[in-house]
Amino acid sequence: MYDRALQALVKLGMEPEWEAHFELNSYGLFRRSTHDAIAAIYLSINKKPKYVLDADISKCFDRINHDALLEKVGRTPYRRLIKQWLRAGVFDNKQFSNTVEGTPQGGVISPLLANIALHGMEERLKEFAKTINMKDKKGWQINQKSKMQSLSLIRYADDFVILHENIKVILQAKAVIQEWLSQIGLELKPEKTRIAHTLKEYEGNKPGFDFLDFTIRQWKVKSTEQGFKTLIKPSSKSIRTHYRKLADIFDSHKNASTKALIAKLNPVIRGWANYFSAVVSKEAFSKMDMLIWKRLWRWTSRRHPNKSAKWVKKKYFPKIKDDNWLLNDGDYILNRHSDVPIVRHIKVNGNKSPLDGDWTYWSSRIGKHPGVRKEVTTLLKRQKNKCAFCGLTFSPTDLMEVDHIKPRSEGGDNTLKNKKLLHRHCHDSKTALDNKTYPKFKAQDLPDQYIWIDDMLTLKQDVPMKRDV
Repeated sequence: MYDRALQALVKLGMEPEWEAHFELNSYGLFRRSTHDAIAAIYLSINKKPKYVLDADISKCFDRINHDALLEKVGRTPYRRLIKQWLRAGVFDNKQFSNTVEGTPQGGVISPLLANIALHGMEERLKEFAKTINMKDKKGWQINQKSKMQSLSLIRYADDFVILHENIKVILQAKAVIQEWLSQIGLELKPEKTRIAHTLKEYEGNKPGFDFLDFTIRQWKVKSTEQGFKTLIKPSSKSIRTHYRKLADIFDSHKNASTKALIAKLNPVIRGWANYFSAVVSKEAFSKMDMLIWKRLWRWTSRRHPNKSAKWVKKKYFPKIKDDNWLLNDGDYILNRHSDVPIVRHIKVNGNKSPLDGDWTYWSSRIGKHPGVRKEVTTLLKRQKNKCAFCGLTFSPTDLMEVDHIKPRSEGGDNTLKNKKLLHRHCHDSKTALDNKTYPKFKAQDLPDQYIWIDDMLTLKQDVPMKRDV
């Protein structure tokens, strides 16, 4: 326990430094989310179909070269501790084994060390991209920036994909990555490495690919200018695994109460539905709800073999929320996948990190930030990080003030619904307008250098600086 606590302490010390160095499309356990990786893939292929190298690193956590990892860690105060953890050895059935490679299995710091070991993969691919011989439709040589943007690598832990429109570039990139991995003692897993195309069949491989339990594929359509549509859905494997888990709960709770069954099913349903709520999942959700209903009917009918279907329906599916087929026992209601709304995930901007100090961005994104009042972070998220008066985006150095939409002197309450967040100078301007402290002039009486904008007297030379004018 002391060792695990010490690893957690070292991890907390190293993360801020490495979050500033990690590559843009480098993701992993506890670093950002799988949805950011999927969003990065979508942004890479939504304008143009591409070939994809879908690869997996063989026994990544077991085979990382210690010397290569320690070289990347550098001369930090933690180097000695990390070296001890890497080479501590393992006891298994009273037999001691030296650990000459790999990171501690189940260690708190292992995911971070793995990401550090794989750091540099995207940079190596960018260097390779500069050497690609590419020309546009007119035959002109494409500049290096466009070459690097055309080749994408998105990695999550030890799984990664490489995307490009040219199959030759994909094959060359595969060789480059294999060479780079060999330097840190790793290699690709042949049985889990395949090349496919997002829109058409390639060498017997169906269009599209699976990544992080999602299926990414493009379909030919006539309703778009490009002639195709990119759809990301839950993978067939994930759907089967989820249904099998639900079926096992039904099988192990044949004689349990309705309340106990609902308490077991709801967390599983909510977790799976929330994970896939950022992609095209309505069809999968409806299919899963239908399968669960069939299981529910068998489960309820089996408990009362001598009762009619009408009696069973009345006992287990009483009408609630204008729905006749929701399993409930009065206090507990079974969740449905289709009740979870589909909300598109917005990828984290660039190399943003929760540790970068940009509290306005992260408050508006996730609605919380350490050191900032909950009232302020909630208003930032509701207003999408924009001032309610001028409409400009807040920055971390801006002075902000909370204003009441309906003044309390006029009967307004002190709830969040009656509050908005403004720049301090915007708050002063609004207060001046509310108190009618500015003189009233007719337009023809104004000097030539003044103009009315949004009921405010403004110098004409300031007009280009104002928003939406």
